[in-house]
Amino acid sequence: MKKALQEAEMAFEKNEVPVGAVIVVDNQIIARAHNLTELLNDVTAHAEMQAITAAANFLGGKYLTGCTLYVTLEPCQMCAGALYWSQISKVVFAARDENRGFIKMGTQLHPKTVVQGGVLETEAEALLKRFFIEKRNLN
Repeated sequence: MKKALQEAEMAFEKNEVPVGAVIVVDNQIIARAHNLTELLNDVTAHAEMQAITAAANFLGGKYLTGCTLYVTLEPCQMCAGALYWSQISKVVFAARDENRGFIKMGTQLHPKTVVQGGVLETEAEALLKRFFIEKRNLN
């Protein structure tokens, strides 16, 4: 999760919502990503979506069985849908998204996907709060 937080910091520096993600298989990071929605002018360029694509390219296939996603914010329903289809084995997130997260929205992950939340939650929440406070102060 610390590597995902580093990715979130990179997003913050690019004026993106600071969400970072890494995908790991066999204790090796195979994908690193952060939000790029502003830079790419693409609403689908969430950290998770970028990481899924990078991991699939690394593995040479679309399924991420045996992989773990570490992400600093609970995935939204779009990302949860992509994670469902990727059949990722585990999702570990830091902070909950009480308004738009997949849990609140009732979106299901693959039945075999294990979910763990709250890992380095305080650090991830602090970065998100700092980002939105700075955004409000600029407007």
